[in-house]
Amino acid sequence: MNKSKITEKLKEGVSVKEIEEFTRKHTTEVFSVIAIIIATASSCWDFFTGPKTTIFFTALGAVIAVLFPSPIERGLKQFYNFVFRQDKNTQLIVGAVKVVIAIFIPFILFGLLGLLAGASYHYFVRQAQILSQNAPKKTGRPLEPGEHD
Repeated sequence: MNKSKITEKLKEGVSVKEIEEFTRKHTTEVFSVIAIIIATASSCWDFFTGPKTTIFFTALGAVIAVLFPSPIERGLKQFYNFVFRQDKNTQLIVGAVKVVIAIFIPFILFGLLGLLAGASYHYFVRQAQILSQNAPKKTGRPLEPGEHD
């Protein structure tokens, strides 16, 4: 999307129909964002648990995912594949459960985010290592340009 289309859209506004279509298409993501925002507020202002517990569980999830990447990735894939295979009503129920968890026990949600962060960290570190190992080695090339330079 180019800059002029974005500025036109900002001037125009977003219709309710466009919001509904986006929400229908991205139900899981919308509920996840809402749950994260609510969990952040719930944790920061000590509604039920404080930020110390939330930070601890986020770090714990990340460390566990880095130490045991294969079972964590397998479990996360199974969980999200299960959610995405369900019909919209079940996805709405799972989203509502996420929001309730975000209100009352936000450290559970942040522990899951820690698992996702640790799995992602492990994945990208491995990718970088593979790319650096497969990179062509620099050999002593002559200074004058060759036939193909």
